[in-house]
Amino acid sequence: TDVTALVEEIQNREPLITVSYKEHVIHLVRRLQEKLGEKKDHKFYLFKVLKTHILPLTNVAFNKSGSRFITGSYDRTCKVWDTASGEELRTLEGHRNVVYAIAFNNPYGDKIATGSFDKTCKLWSTETGKCYHTFRGHSAEIVCLSFNLQSTLLATGSMDTTAKLWDIEKGEEIVTLSGHSAEIIALSFNTTGDRIITGSFDHRVAVWDVDTGRILHTLMGHRGEISSAQFNWDCSLIVTGSMDKTCMVWNAMTGTHIATLIGHSDEILDVCFDYAGQRIATASADGSARVYNAETRKCIAKLEGHGGEVCFNPKGNCILTASSDKTARLWDAATGHCLQILEGHTDEIFSCAFNYKGDIIITGSKDNTCRIWH
Repeated sequence: TDVTALVEEIQNREPLITVSYKEHVIHLVRRLQEKLGEKKDHKFYLFKVLKTHILPLTNVAFNKSGSRFITGSYDRTCKVWDTASGEELRTLEGHRNVVYAIAFNNPYGDKIATGSFDKTCKLWSTETGKCYHTFRGHSAEIVCLSFNLQSTLLATGSMDTTAKLWDIEKGEEIVTLSGHSAEIIALSFNTTGDRIITGSFDHRVAVWDVDTGRILHTLMGHRGEISSAQFNWDCSLIVTGSMDKTCMVWNAMTGTHIATLIGHSDEILDVCFDYAGQRIATASADGSARVYNAETRKCIAKLEGHGGEVCFNPKGNCILTASSDKTARLWDAATGHCLQILEGHTDEIFSCAFNYKGDIIITGSKDNTCRIWH
């Protein structure tokens, strides 16, 4: 593409990009072109095995740059790690039960949230490990949580059938999202932060208005428990995965059902969009993952021999899957060809993540270890 012509076209449509910004935008588009043109035959090698916790891990998560990551565990703690050295930086202690859900407030990464089976959620400083707030109010285990991208709100989902929104600065509850008739096990903000979706064991996904705490749409159609729900980047679509073996695509503005992605012969465990929102990946208990074109809803690749957790690399050309067969695998998103098998864990891998650059992977396993791959 002629970068200058493209930026001029963008300028015509976007009044915020004034003449003074033009050179900078041209620079950014050129960098994007370079990034997309890079070869994708990066081989990952084991860099370090971290004996992370005395009990199994529940989750792993990177900050945006990938310089730090966190691990949650049944040992009631969350640990903060330096990715480059594999060094443990600090242990966040204070929960009285399993630390199940963990997250950085990306893109900033200066705060960490931990959700626990002790029914509380805690907010911590990444740098000092100080606990800013303990959020109390749920009457059962907290199993999912998420920051909005603006880093002003934290959402928690619980086995008590409700989700709650908390003010990060004040440390107070803003609203309780009540409406599900069973446990909430998935939640996700859209990028603009004005909507949040919750997925429940009641087979439904609710779309909520963040300001009022009201339900805007209830996505009904699944015939089994919801396992996963996510907005695409431009907030126009929602994808949901269910124990009913299907994945559904919905219009995020109207709540209408657009398509049902079929093909799996067992429960869908995880679904996700790539960063551009052009592809959808699904992972199933049938031991396979699939890639669908988000526009045509056609299956473009089948990743055979693996199911569990699934995620795209930031560029969207690679997919990472983690599985109960003790391995993680890298796949070509366009062809479904297996590029690499990451072996070495001695038990099921239940969590995997890319850093933002896409050149580091972490895997978390039931063998109580976390592995860093470069």
